[in-house]
Amino acid sequence: MKLRNIAIIAHVDHGKTTLVDRLLQQSGAFRENQRVAERVMDSNDLEKERGITILAKATSVVWKDTRVNIVDTPGHADFGGEVERILSMVDGAIVLVDAAEGPMPQTKFVVGKALKIGLKPIVCINKVDKPDARANEVINEVFDLFAALDATDDQLDFPIIYGSAKQGWMADSPDGPQDQGMAPLFDLVVKHVHEPVVEEGGFRMLGTLLEANPYLGRIITGRVFAGSVKPNQPVKVLDRKGNVVEQGRVSKILAFRGIERQPIDEAEAGDIVAIAGLEKFNVADTLCALEVAEPLQAQPIDPPTLSMTFGVNDSPLAGTEGDKVTSRVIRDRLFKEAEGNVALRVESAPNSDSYVVSGRGELQLAILIETMRREGFELSISRPKVVFQRGEAGEMLEPIEEVVIDVDEEHSGVVVQKMAERKGEMVEMRPSGGNRLRLVFYAPTRGLIGYQGELLTDTRGTAIMNRLFHEYAQYKGDIQGRRNGVLISNDQGEAVAYAMWKLEDRGPMMIEPGWKVYRGMIVGEHTRDNDLEINVLKGKQLTNIRTQSKDEAVRLTPPIRMTLEKALAYIEDDERVEVTPKSIRLRKVHLDPNDRKRAERAKEAVA
Repeated sequence: MKLRNIAIIAHVDHGKTTLVDRLLQQSGAFRENQRVAERVMDSNDLEKERGITILAKATSVVWKDTRVNIVDTPGHADFGGEVERILSMVDGAIVLVDAAEGPMPQTKFVVGKALKIGLKPIVCINKVDKPDARANEVINEVFDLFAALDATDDQLDFPIIYGSAKQGWMADSPDGPQDQGMAPLFDLVVKHVHEPVVEEGGFRMLGTLLEANPYLGRIITGRVFAGSVKPNQPVKVLDRKGNVVEQGRVSKILAFRGIERQPIDEAEAGDIVAIAGLEKFNVADTLCALEVAEPLQAQPIDPPTLSMTFGVNDSPLAGTEGDKVTSRVIRDRLFKEAEGNVALRVESAPNSDSYVVSGRGELQLAILIETMRREGFELSISRPKVVFQRGEAGEMLEPIEEVVIDVDEEHSGVVVQKMAERKGEMVEMRPSGGNRLRLVFYAPTRGLIGYQGELLTDTRGTAIMNRLFHEYAQYKGDIQGRRNGVLISNDQGEAVAYAMWKLEDRGPMMIEPGWKVYRGMIVGEHTRDNDLEINVLKGKQLTNIRTQSKDEAVRLTPPIRMTLEKALAYIEDDERVEVTPKSIRLRKVHLDPNDRKRAERAKEAVA
């Protein structure tokens, strides 16, 4: 049977996972009456809730006499570590572009990686059924993007196909015909993408995706570049420098057949398979026959730009909601995560039982925290900090991101003003159709922490922001943080509605009546710029006089709802986010007010 390996790459929300659904359905991977979830490739709960792909997944379909291995890749730059490695597994790529939005920063990021390693993409203009679709203009924008990314003449001569993955059709023209389903896309892939190139010599395979299976142990997915492998065959693992990591035997070989993985007796060169049986085989390592000495070339990974400190939850409520609370279980979980996620770096923090976790962005780290809290962990998390570097002359360099904001014209002024406050430098401003503008900035990562929520408030939810790591550049100077102080509880107990009502003029609350609070916990935002200790436990003085006015029901203003991302962006350096399976609380690092004063004095003395 002939073989083709392709990746589907696109900006987030341009329809990759829906397209894979349709390809699986129309190739006969599902029975007619089989019930299949929508977006079948998004397998974990967080992917389903957020509607994004976090982990790359492989699948395969048979079209006529050809098996097509398809890899669905994440669209967010935070998960770019996945994308870079996946492209080394495939021989072609479908670049999916929204017919209304056109190429976006993430398209640029992934296409740049694909062109660099020599892939010749197929451009697929999706969502042509949208009322504001502008297929021909988008084609010109894609061509300009390819040219700006130094594509070769061969790569610039890309085939184009149009259609709607949601409606389940593709065609050579935006107008159809719509009755051929996905057949034109399948035929184009078979015709345009070349067969896998097989190298000479013994068995060699590059690890690209890692997962832990409760029955089979570590499973590594990758492409076989040379030779073949059978179960029980002795093999060895080489790292990127050629050092032997371990020797062992292959216990099981799994191949992708539709959405199932089935054991096979032999994996041939060119195929994408998953292999179990080795304990230390990791991403970017080479699995090979015993006589092979040279490892396969692996893509270097972009550096992490953001770090947070993960520590033990040491608040008075520790251990009341989660069952994984000790430093040792947190350490084991973080190092296990770092093994499979190469874009993540975990180090022990000096002089404490905390761990510094560095990653590509807020979303990637927030997804890790959310996953851990669902597993029963309790954590104390610090404010995100950017990872600085030193230049050749010893100067401080910080990560700069390219930020593209699509916004209605009426709101563009406030966006430009806020980005200027955050040291953003505008490099482009152009209309993007329908009374909207596309603004492009180069801004320091520091200034963008927490800006997403503020942007949506300023633009009444109409702006779309996309970010992409651009370069390390000279330090841009101080950026003003939060202007308001916080309201801090001065005692432990349950919040009382009457006390909260009496304190409403001090600022909006972040808690509700009946919630457990403790000394040093942040319960609201102060209207002024200093912190204020308050008592939210004080009940009403009972008297023997009963009048209607005196016992009137207390009506409270709804509290500020703190999501995980919002809380991480809100806190200052002397504060922490307490994360448990049931709650997200904000607190001061030092719960005792005297300790806080001492720490403040020590900080001033150093400054």
